Amino acid sequence: MRQTLSSSFVIPLFLCIFFFFVSISTSHGLTATNDSLIRKTCKKCAQSDPNLSYNFCITSLQAAPHSHCANDLRQLGKISITLLGRNVTNTRSHIKELLKNQKKMDPFVRSCLHDCFDLYSDAIPTTKQALQDYKAKHYDDANIDVSSVMDATTTCEDGFKEKEGLVSPLTKRNNDAFMLSAISLSIINMIRLNGDSI
Repeated sequence: MRQTLSSSFVIPLFLCIFFFFVSISTSHGLTATNDSLIRKTCKKCAQSDPNLSYNFCITSLQAAPHSHCANDLRQLGKISITLLGRNVTNTRSHIKELLKNQKKMDPFVRSCLHDCFDLYSDAIPTTKQALQDYKAKHYDDANIDVSSVMDATTTCEDGFKEKEGLVSPLTKRNNDAFMLSAISLSIINMIRLNGDSI
């Protein structure tokens, strides 16, 4: 005896499959739109700052949690400052580990690392303040905060250059923090000039 699927089972199954494909196409459309927003933003950021890598900007923003949900420039700005805060916190922890784990370290390098530790320690509350100022739409204050963090990364890196031939163990981390600062500053300036649209 041949079994047939009852219509009470087929219709719900058909509806489930239909809504599954609708949700996939909708979420793909949102992702494509957000990806386009990130690309446009990074293109403008890189054009406004020759020190900023377009690819670094894209990679950083696309990898950030919730970036696929960002639907305007203001949300991307919040994400960029959050990324900067995480980077600064992570770098401070890295410096702490370097100081703890390397007992036989060149005294000059140790001194530079202590300076960098202090700079990054100060940068953590500064990025938190930048995010608060940004959320409150106090863009001038957010700009000053982020610029201060950017200066800290440069000061840290420059310290190692004072001794000829010395290679900084923090170059990549300092460069990353510098570029994340540049992304945030570019977005803040775009919003000040144009509002949330890009």
